[in-house]
Amino acid sequence: MALRGAIRVGRQANSSLFTIPCYLQTIYKVSASTPRRRLNPISHNQTGLKYSIRAVSGTSVDPIVSKKQNGEESSQNWKIKMLYDGECPLCMREVNMLRERNKSYGTIKFVDISSEEYTPEENEGLDYKTVMGRIHAIQSDGTVVTDIEAFRKLYEAVDLGWVYAITKYEPVATIADAVYGVWAKYRLQVTGRPPLEEVLEARRKKV
Repeated sequence: MALRGAIRVGRQANSSLFTIPCYLQTIYKVSASTPRRRLNPISHNQTGLKYSIRAVSGTSVDPIVSKKQNGEESSQNWKIKMLYDGECPLCMREVNMLRERNKSYGTIKFVDISSEEYTPEENEGLDYKTVMGRIHAIQSDGTVVTDIEAFRKLYEAVDLGWVYAITKYEPVATIADAVYGVWAKYRLQVTGRPPLEEVLEARRKKV
């Protein structure tokens, strides 16, 4: 997934929203509570001056609904599903950036493949080993896209398609996929994690 890099665009730009993967930077560089509750007013009555205090136990509190269901963050009108490794710290930088951006769009559905509840049956038959090898995304019509194309589709879903626009054309497309392929192959070592075989074995025991 992504290494580091950031740009700022316009006065209102937030650098956390525009993190550019370093493997893409090798192709080209981009310059770029709730409100406080008031006590009831002091009142005078026949028994004297008293404060009327509402019991906390009597208040009505909306239940907290988890964002994750079966390892997925629900989004009713999603256009593309991102399968990501929630245990990869560098990958999560890009995921968090897209998640923050997606708050205004709701077009991306995030699926954590490291979750014990992840199932291939709900994700076009893509098993854990396959999706750990490289990034996969699933469009709403069931089409599976991988590698740089997956990133391009995901960014397009939140109006950041310009970031990967150049990767549509040759020879940039081939170069970008090759660079990403190297990153995908060694990302576990780069992030200090054990080899894929050990990760798979640990998951089998865990699940």
